[in-house]
Amino acid sequence: METKIYRVSPTRPAAWKIKECAQILKTGGLVGFPTETVYGLGASAFLDAAVKRIFEVKGRPADNPVIVHISNLSQLESVVSEMPEKARKLAEKFWPGPLTLVLSKGDKIPSSVTANLDTVAVRMPSHAVARMLIELAGPVAAPSANISGRVSPTKAEHVIADFYGKIEAIIDGGNTEIGLESTVVGNLDGVPLLLRPGGITVEMLTRAVGKVEIHPAARAEIEFAHAVAPGMKYRHYSPAASVVLVEPSASGRIFEVFEAKKNAKKTCLLLFRNRGKSAEDVIVGSRGTKEEYARNLFRLLREVDKRGYELVVVEGVDEEGIGLAIMNRLRKCASEILR
Repeated sequence: METKIYRVSPTRPAAWKIKECAQILKTGGLVGFPTETVYGLGASAFLDAAVKRIFEVKGRPADNPVIVHISNLSQLESVVSEMPEKARKLAEKFWPGPLTLVLSKGDKIPSSVTANLDTVAVRMPSHAVARMLIELAGPVAAPSANISGRVSPTKAEHVIADFYGKIEAIIDGGNTEIGLESTVVGNLDGVPLLLRPGGITVEMLTRAVGKVEIHPAARAEIEFAHAVAPGMKYRHYSPAASVVLVEPSASGRIFEVFEAKKNAKKTCLLLFRNRGKSAEDVIVGSRGTKEEYARNLFRLLREVDKRGYELVVVEGVDEEGIGLAIMNRLRKCASEILR
């Protein structure tokens, strides 16, 4: 299969290119496209066969639901059957943006999207390319555009590496802004439940609707027999290299751990901030803000593989703000965690 690559401005995409990609979606094809979080692998949310192709090309387990992306509230009517008051408040505050709401499924959504659940995860992205594509194509079912279980894509180069020759088109809209998948919130007819942390933090949610509970899955503390929302059940975000996560409580030992590990395998360090080390096998993840660390994390994990490292020792951060989302991703990809 020939995969067409459409390079566009992330803020003012050429309409004719997006129209061609929308037509691909309408006729059952798959399109990789940028959002503000990560790149998505999209199919029409109403075409069962197309959605099943997403699972096939990703190698994604069929019991792991995907998110339906909309561009406006009028599209919501064809996706969900009801919208609780707390869901409305969150949508008014954070849509368009990196927030996914788990709502009662509408009749038009095939079971392949929801993994046979009676709920559907929905969000309205803020990225101009995604918004135009969905406006023209209708609601789009899309998980992250990576091979299942591997590192999520934050630039078109990553999508091309995983899916060139396997899908119909990829839209190159540059680097993503946030770098981590969206926040997922459920139980919106009761006390809202944070299922997956992301760019909309628990502190922001609390200010918007009051009390918010945090599911153990949001801290990657437990595994599930059944996924109730995207990103909850399976090990995710893993490079080919083994990942040793050093939690903040053990951060004083990180260089000691690195020195011990590198004697057995080709090993690098991924640090939250530059600590004055200049060795070639130290990759600095950020200048010291969690937002920058989040934005760069997946790119750096892919860089680890590109450079041929067998093991990476990663510095964790505290869970305040977007730190909870960073630690969720790191714990899910780690083969060893030091506390």
